Amino acid sequence: MNALEVHNLSKRFATVQAVDNVSFDIPEGVVFGLLGRNGAGKTTTIRMMMGIYPPDAGEVKLRGVHVGQEFKDAVGYLPEERGLYKKMKVLDTLLFFAELKGMKAPQVKSRALEYLERFQLLDRKDSKIQDLSKGNQQKIQFISTILHDPEFVILDEPFSGLDPVNTNLIKDMILELKRQGKVIIFSTHLMDFADRMCDHICLIHEGKALLNGALAEIKKEYSNLNVSVQYEGDISFLQNNPIVDRIEDFGNSTGIRVKEERGIQQLLRLLVDNEIVVRKFDAHTISLHEIFLAVAGDDSTEMRNEEVPNV
Repeated sequence: MNALEVHNLSKRFATVQAVDNVSFDIPEGVVFGLLGRNGAGKTTTIRMMMGIYPPDAGEVKLRGVHVGQEFKDAVGYLPEERGLYKKMKVLDTLLFFAELKGMKAPQVKSRALEYLERFQLLDRKDSKIQDLSKGNQQKIQFISTILHDPEFVILDEPFSGLDPVNTNLIKDMILELKRQGKVIIFSTHLMDFADRMCDHICLIHEGKALLNGALAEIKKEYSNLNVSVQYEGDISFLQNNPIVDRIEDFGNSTGIRVKEERGIQQLLRLLVDNEIVVRKFDAHTISLHEIFLAVAGDDSTEMRNEEVPNV
């Protein structure tokens, strides 16, 4: 049985169909990625799962039963719009949010101090939230999300605005929670993180679910005509070549999709014949970004930290 099942969720705001008949399953003990560009419908889907928005249609089931208060009690939720009381002290803030989840301060104070030490904030426990950097405020918000030891952790764009060091701290914590058997659900438009961290995904584009399932199976399905190449030289001669379907340049490597299976060997021969120094040639390898382009079309640009309102 799956931990969560989302069936045919839909939501319209005035003339905008934010979510259109979205379905996916989330198995037990996985990191699940809800992926898509800003404005794709990820946040609206999460809010319907949480009961914040009532769906126009569809339902969410917790282990086969329609979700209710039991699910809300079992969730730690990090919303995209962070919400901390700026004038409260750091430790008081953590204990306050824990109490909202039914836990008393003596129960969680030692755990809160442990998390503060782990996130290099123990010396700021008596500081006001407003005196912390944006990144440190985000770490406090993350700690408040997991402090009550939730069974499900839902993170809406958890890496947004974080520097590499703090990003790595959050990433390591997510993986530790997974090892503890938690179900981790996070939305992101950053394909690289999802590619490295997720076991299962649902890719949403313009309110519709284009792909969902085990990431390994999805990549297997879409990689049969793909090659990842690292090289030295000029491969512009491959543009408009009849064997090539698409070329995606990632700087240090290039993804090349051929039109049919035999094109892989033809591609290698073309590179050698044109005196390209091939450092690495991985057939049947594909990134999530390349898969997104394949299913969403050329009008879709790579998902980055653009400041676009989310729905």
